[in-house]
Amino acid sequence: MLYLFPRQDAAPTRFGFIVSKAVGVAVVRNRVRRRLRAIARELLVARPTGTDVVIRALPGIDALDWQALHDEVTKGFDRAVDRMVAST
Repeated sequence: MLYLFPRQDAAPTRFGFIVSKAVGVAVVRNRVRRRLRAIARELLVARPTGTDVVIRALPGIDALDWQALHDEVTKGFDRAVDRMVAST
């Protein structure tokens, strides 16, 4: 799940991650969080500023390989940006 919150200023985009115990043990949760942070760094380069992005990892995310996870997060982010632009 990906949530996008516009901010009033043009400050840099910020990412936050919610990875609950339902995802797995601490080692698994930390691996998921590291992967999501790596994807977020890539998204920061080519995406608009002034937004807060919260990614909530759901159970089963640890079973995705790198490319599938990258594609899911990127598509979700693009859809959220499109919805945000359309609503303004």
